[in-house]
Amino acid sequence: MSRSIVLALTAWLAASANAAAQVVTTNPQGSGPILASIAWIQGTLLGNVATAVAVIAVAIVGFMMLTGRMNWRHGITVIIGCFVLFGAASIVAGIQAAARAAG
Repeated sequence: MSRSIVLALTAWLAASANAAAQVVTTNPQGSGPILASIAWIQGTLLGNVATAVAVIAVAIVGFMMLTGRMNWRHGITVIIGCFVLFGAASIVAGIQAAARAAG
């Protein structure tokens, strides 16, 4: 698997998590089905599917780094991307808490 495929997969997962994290918490009139579908997408992208893809990506990147086929810097970027993907909700909550405390 080439480095560009792994990086593209990581970028896709990060973009998906970012889109899912932007779900509005209020429920405007008539938006029930839309919010339910977005919640389903978020659960899918951050649930078992995303976990399996992240595990496979980290395993492939780790193997490529150990065999000298991938630059360590690019490999670390993929691994950090997985941490950011799964920690996005915590990161946003921390930033919001810091903004509230400062304001």
